[in-house]
Amino acid sequence: MAEPRKIPGLAGEMAAEFAGTMILILFGVGVVAQVVAGGIGDHDSISWAWGIGVTLGVYVAARVSGAHLNPAVTFALAVFKDFSWRKVAPYMLAQTAGAFIAALIVRWNYTEVLAKADPGHTIKTQGVFSTLPGNGTLPVHTMGAFRDQIIGTAILLFVILALTDLRNSAPAANLGPFVIGLLVVAIGMAWGTDAGYAINPARDFGPRLASFFTGYGGAWRDQYGEIYFWVPIIGPLIGGVLGAGLYKVLIGRFLPSAEEPPEPDPAPTRTELETA
Repeated sequence: MAEPRKIPGLAGEMAAEFAGTMILILFGVGVVAQVVAGGIGDHDSISWAWGIGVTLGVYVAARVSGAHLNPAVTFALAVFKDFSWRKVAPYMLAQTAGAFIAALIVRWNYTEVLAKADPGHTIKTQGVFSTLPGNGTLPVHTMGAFRDQIIGTAILLFVILALTDLRNSAPAANLGPFVIGLLVVAIGMAWGTDAGYAINPARDFGPRLASFFTGYGGAWRDQYGEIYFWVPIIGPLIGGVLGAGLYKVLIGRFLPSAEEPPEPDPAPTRTELETA
């Protein structure tokens, strides 16, 4: 007789969010370090590695915690009453901690490479760990990046809800993480110019904090000297709610309830049977 499934409890869910987000950041920040500091790869390899990191992180955590891996996802689900508010702060803490530890591991592993590429640990390699407006080189400023983060995260949440809504044409459970990873690849390739597509407060703040503690004194500012760290936190939180809300209004309210069986196909008419 099979043992009943254990209920993980909040501590177990936090552990899963920590582990899943850590996996995500190990691949995401790791690939940026390889491209920016090591000179191996390009924008496409960054987009693909971030997407694969999301896929693997979701596979790690989904069974235990639902694999939010992103405070914007957690917050949006709580706003629309799909998730308990009492779990919001613990989930966000676990996600940020996972991102922080993963970034420390990347920082440690790439110590020599980062030191050679940027001995002063300046804005030149700050983007390995945290995002910058215009990726540090293009003429995008704070409000342009803020707008970008709202839009990018709205797209993320809109499509995630479509992919995970069992009333919709959701992919099979074991394929869901793969398709969500492809979604992140697509956002990176289409929406990465203005602000580096953080679309995740934990993804940006955890590594930003890790870089600050390991020699990047300017981590909280952008290339213009402006305080910037709040943009990839507040923008995604707003965008996530907007995207989830749009899904509820445009799609969710027209789907049958979970208890309501789908309508059967109409019986064929005599004419249809005769011509079949």
